[in-house]
Amino acid sequence: MIEKTVHVHPIPLRVACAYLITSDDGTVLVDAGAPRQERTILQYLAQFGGGDLRLIFITHAHFDHYGSAAAIRRATGAPIAVHEADRDPMARGETPIGTARGYGRLTFLLAPLIDRWFQPEPTEADVVLEDGEDLTRFGIPGRVVHTPGHTFGSSTLLLDDGTAFVGDLVATVVRPRLQHLYAQDWDLLQRSLERLAELAPKRVYPGHGRRPLDGSTFQRLVANRNGARR
Repeated sequence: MIEKTVHVHPIPLRVACAYLITSDDGTVLVDAGAPRQERTILQYLAQFGGGDLRLIFITHAHFDHYGSAAAIRRATGAPIAVHEADRDPMARGETPIGTARGYGRLTFLLAPLIDRWFQPEPTEADVVLEDGEDLTRFGIPGRVVHTPGHTFGSSTLLLDDGTAFVGDLVATVVRPRLQHLYAQDWDLLQRSLERLAELAPKRVYPGHGRRPLDGSTFQRLVANRNGARR
């Protein structure tokens, strides 16, 4: 079998990360930023994706990851995909936080302002993702790995070459860290991190921050977190 060559193009957005994955067979957008960020994303699509957007893959239903998805769909006709467990919150324009730890608790104090500035458009999914689903029909060699906990529908896009797009399981804003602020289920989040570590990704693209992690750094973070829990 001839392996497809894919390229990753990070899109610099103000709040969260978005990525274009391009191949000879098409382009997939991973996450869609906060509301009103479609112009930047569409500019990157025109530059790197040749306009052939096959799928908008939403890692989880938070405003800063699906906020511009509906606008991008209107501009390109590309379908929006999200896991079944996050389909309804996204369709209602919600951001399910669950419980917060540490300075994540500030979110609840700032919620009225966040709702005013960043209220996402209610967004219906065209494709409902399942764990293990093959994504080659959208032009990229990869699959869905359901990694719930941060939200119940949080999902990772794992390419065949070991590149993983993990949403908010990882952030590299100041230094590399695993999710430690928000989760709908903290125990489930831990199991998802352990499962992903078992899959041994070679490169991990975060939901926040400009730098991807190499696989060994991700493994070390998960191992250290496990050790701290014992």
